[in-house]
Amino acid sequence: MMVLDLIRALAEDAPVGIVVTDVAIDLPGPIIRYANPAFARLVGREFGKIVGQSPRFMQGKETRQETLDIFRRALAAGERFHGYVTNYRGDGTKYRAEIDCRPLRNSSGRIESFVAFEREVIRRLGRPASGVAGRYEPVIAGGDPLTGALRALSVFEES
Repeated sequence: MMVLDLIRALAEDAPVGIVVTDVAIDLPGPIIRYANPAFARLVGREFGKIVGQSPRFMQGKETRQETLDIFRRALAAGERFHGYVTNYRGDGTKYRAEIDCRPLRNSSGRIESFVAFEREVIRRLGRPASGVAGRYEPVIAGGDPLTGALRALSVFEES
């Protein structure tokens, strides 16, 4: 798949987690077809043990089913999902993830896969800014949190 090759080339050095899944929304899917190194670091799993798994491996006790249902409905409708989910790393520690997931369509408009951009966020201290995103701010390991290419795609911006 040419699109997957392009994502792979652009995502390897991206500072945010990028994962591409197939289109199977029902169990056992979706299945991860590609994940970049930042995603492996975010989820605390060995890079080689991520591809072929479902992203459901990150869910746990405090992952809200209501949010997952909204996420699922968006994907089933072929729409973008942008929201916040409590996930769990490989060692069991929980973290809050901001997820921006979008369908990838072929030239005829059929969805071939989904691409998700993910980053860890923390709750803002003090009075939050307005809107849902105003409650959280990204955890930044250093430097600019988004590359120019991701900014051009309006990743993590409200639609």
